[in-house]
Amino acid sequence: MILRKSNAGQQLQLQLFALILMHAACHNLISAKTVNPNSGGDLQQQQQQQPLQGLPEPRAYMPDSQNLDFVYHDHEELTRFLRATSARYPNLTALYSIGKSIQGRDLWVMVVSSSPYEHMIGKPDVKYVGNIHGNEPVGREMLLHLIQYFVTSYSSDQYVKWLLDNTRIHILPTMNPDGYAVSKEGTCDGGQGRYNARGFDLNRNFPDYFKQNNKRGQPETDAVKDWISKIQFVLSGSLHGGALVASYPYDNTPNSMFQTYSAAPSLTPDDDVLKHLSLVYARNHAKMSRGVACKSATPAFENGITNGAAWYPLTGGMQDYNYVWYGCMEITLEISCCKFPPAYELKKYWEDNQLSLIKFLAEAHRGVQGFVFDPAGMPIERASIKIKGRDVGFQTTKYGEFWRILLPGYYKAEVFAESFAPREVEFVIVEQHPTLLNVTLQPSKRIEGIGGGGGAMLPLGGVSPGGMYRPIPVPQHYRPQMPPYAAAASSDNGIFSTISNGLNSLYSNIFG
Repeated sequence: MILRKSNAGQQLQLQLFALILMHAACHNLISAKTVNPNSGGDLQQQQQQQPLQGLPEPRAYMPDSQNLDFVYHDHEELTRFLRATSARYPNLTALYSIGKSIQGRDLWVMVVSSSPYEHMIGKPDVKYVGNIHGNEPVGREMLLHLIQYFVTSYSSDQYVKWLLDNTRIHILPTMNPDGYAVSKEGTCDGGQGRYNARGFDLNRNFPDYFKQNNKRGQPETDAVKDWISKIQFVLSGSLHGGALVASYPYDNTPNSMFQTYSAAPSLTPDDDVLKHLSLVYARNHAKMSRGVACKSATPAFENGITNGAAWYPLTGGMQDYNYVWYGCMEITLEISCCKFPPAYELKKYWEDNQLSLIKFLAEAHRGVQGFVFDPAGMPIERASIKIKGRDVGFQTTKYGEFWRILLPGYYKAEVFAESFAPREVEFVIVEQHPTLLNVTLQPSKRIEGIGGGGGAMLPLGGVSPGGMYRPIPVPQHYRPQMPPYAAAASSDNGIFSTISNGLNSLYSNIFG
């Protein structure tokens, strides 16, 4: 049977192909090798030049004290600033709420991008989340200043303009406004304000890969889970306080008994990438990469980074949830030794973190990106993709897009979609530029003449004498294979689990 493209399908394919070409041409990205968009073939490994080459470093930023000074802002002041910024820069910002806290405060998200109100096809969505612990508000203020920096620098800073033209940046300044409301400025340690209004630690309230998390879901975490289920975030940073380090997944470990004292790292299949992302932040920070300990009794971190579980394991963390459930590379950024330092120190914290906050987001453009199409050129939504040897997968958007941050090397991608034959595609990542890889999947074949419907699918995973194949149904998300000892750890209970959880809570109150 010959497949013919509908006019609508052909038009959408041409539009998507044109957007790819425009996106690449704007930054001198296209190589000489292309294909006819009507051929149904792949656009194989178009190598793109590094778009940031030749751009000057982002400029230093001085706040407009009439709009945003270096002081702490309560929820009403934060809301007024976000609304005023959205009204003042309607072409660069969009403000929305993902839900409300226990006490009814909006969880505001500001999108900063040259296309703030709609997804830009072929361009990644990234995010920052601040103030998940209410008594750690330095990140909250840094994110407000990052918004101000972006909108005031877009027309004059080439780096910022490139970043906003090619990325949609979602910024949630505070995930725990209720906890912040009862926190006290100048309090460097302790737990007052750390939790939400019901006394829950929001960074222990997500589903966990290694251990069953029986803590009741909270409105704030439910809102974030719903948020990231709807937007295909490629990269994320969560801002905390109480230490000076970039911490990467996994945060938890199967060995849960007395887990506070476990010093063994718990490594993901993407350990090289997550270490790299952590180093990007630490090395662009004014102090973090030195690995200086905040206090004599606290640990120092080599190069300013650590595996989360090697520092201290925790159950129900947000960064592990982002990574395992949605393939989003999230790093936890501990940016202040004092949890709630005096306001006069905020300017220093901005100077320390400005370059890191920007350069980290640009890493979303490293690795491989592309589209998954059917033979008619229509995008395939929710196709599952896994890099061979890296068991945490990811999915395409409704436009068939995908992104994956990878370091230079040779890779194979396994692509699956319901009703399509699976496909394996080889590609190469180089240091200088991302790789553009488009994949066309073929429908799984049918045996004609079986049953009354004019054809029947083969049994699951079955191959007919003629070689026709039906793929096994694809799970919604790939997750790494559970270690054999993790199942036992997930059912830990009793006095040892209680003691371990108590020690973990004490440790996190001290160190972040």
